[in-house]
Amino acid sequence: MTITTQASTALDRRQFFVNGEWVKPIGTDTYELREAGTGEPLGVAALGSPDDIDAAAKAARVALDSGPWGGTTATERAAVMREFAVALAARGEATAELVTRENGMPIALSKGFNGAGPASLLKYYAKLIEQTPLETTQPSHRGSTIIRREPVGVVGAISPWNYPQSLAMFKIAPALAAGCTVVLKPSPETALDAYAFADVAAEIGLPPGVLNVVAADREAGAALVSHPMVDKIGFTGSTAAGRAIGAQCAQLVRRCTLELGGKSAAIVLDDVDLDVLRGGLGAASFLNNSQTCTTQSRILVPRSRYDEIVDAIAEFARNIKVGDPLDPATECGPMATEHHLERVRGYIDIARESSARLIVGGGRPAGLDRGWFVEPTVFADVSNDDRLAREEVFGPVIAVIPYDDDDDAVRIANDSNYGLAGTVWTGDEERGLGVARRIRTGTIGVNYYDFDIKAPFGGMKESGLGRELGPQGLDAYLEYKSIFASANQLD
Repeated sequence: MTITTQASTALDRRQFFVNGEWVKPIGTDTYELREAGTGEPLGVAALGSPDDIDAAAKAARVALDSGPWGGTTATERAAVMREFAVALAARGEATAELVTRENGMPIALSKGFNGAGPASLLKYYAKLIEQTPLETTQPSHRGSTIIRREPVGVVGAISPWNYPQSLAMFKIAPALAAGCTVVLKPSPETALDAYAFADVAAEIGLPPGVLNVVAADREAGAALVSHPMVDKIGFTGSTAAGRAIGAQCAQLVRRCTLELGGKSAAIVLDDVDLDVLRGGLGAASFLNNSQTCTTQSRILVPRSRYDEIVDAIAEFARNIKVGDPLDPATECGPMATEHHLERVRGYIDIARESSARLIVGGGRPAGLDRGWFVEPTVFADVSNDDRLAREEVFGPVIAVIPYDDDDDAVRIANDSNYGLAGTVWTGDEERGLGVARRIRTGTIGVNYYDFDIKAPFGGMKESGLGRELGPQGLDAYLEYKSIFASANQLD
């Protein structure tokens, strides 16, 4: 199989976008990106230092406190956001392709999550802020109380590499709608595509300092979290990093939203229609090469139909089309980086040494000699105490776990440090809803899994704090203020 390569140094991004201008980095560190599907050089991105973060945070603070953005109305901000959405959508095809080259996301998926999705989020929050009363008045025992919603302030947005455009916009869109200013710190692995936001900001004349983009590693990220001019952190990433960020924010009494890892369960009930299961496994367990925090990498199967269902899962995984992520027919592309590929392979080796039974995959796909590929892999007879069932792999490695009855399935599903996603597969939706309501998780589907930008998204337990998306996602960027006044304000 031949995999497309279009590497070009024209993709290099050696400047940051700070205070409405392209500026040279204060430091000299860079990150070389390689195309996930080929391993060939893709581009180079400058990496910010704490001093670069300091400049961006100061610009954001000035834009909020002294610039025109701090005095805008909801209607004015919504108009700017719609203009932003139109310009971003015009770049959608190119941005989607770039992300696919960076992290291996199949292009058909990337066109939605990295091409069209971010513009849709901007439009949704533009409409929502126009419909949200930012000041209401109610009677009190001495007169009236005016309840105001005000922007939380300067936002440090830290986005990951797996869905870089959408997950950055999960933070940028509600923050702008609320009237906040933003410092975006994208992951180095997908630093190139992040500057699409900066290109658009420059094109539409977004006021200086409202959106600043500085790609950086953990040291500079830590500087953003602790910066005295930052009021809130919005973070998507690993639970380990989230713990450190949460601890720092707690010490500083700083607001934070943390969307972290998962080890979600797909509960297959004994009345499942196997055609329905096969039709939904791709989105539930293999979406974006399983480099998805919501991946249901534990599939719980009833002993009464165990062999039949395991065979169906194996057949599905065996028939997933693995290949060039730029091919619209590809269903599973490569891992994002060589380092991450080795991590995923490490979990396969760990599972091989356990009592689990390898039924599909475990190696490199035939004919794919370049790039960071691994076969979709399924292990059966996994114990929920095994590392494969406890730790997030973040790759297409699935653990099938047997259970006795519905109560046992609920117990196993909830026996996890995480609680982000899940599904229940059944021929009886009411029965499935009853099981779904018993699972401690932030999102769960019956006979399918999906994302709804109008509904809150986030996790329980070690899967995070707070919610993104929906009205709750906007509320996370607003502060409440109560003003005590006379009864005259009730007129």
